[in-house]
Amino acid sequence: MVAAADCYSIGQQVADQHGGTLARASESNQGGQSVCVIVVLVPAKDGQRPRRVEVVVPAN
Repeated sequence: MVAAADCYSIGQQVADQHGGTLARASESNQGGQSVCVIVVLVPAKDGQRPRRVEVVVPAN
């Protein structure tokens, strides 16, 4: 299995791509495959609430 630190670094990259802040990066097992579940908070415009974006990426 992948170390949580790897999911965190992947999460940082995903947050940078979305222009948001990393809220959570956790390891999970889906269908027998290790994945990282990344949650990013993307700032909204015009005083709206931030958007929550959840991305599941392969751990390797």
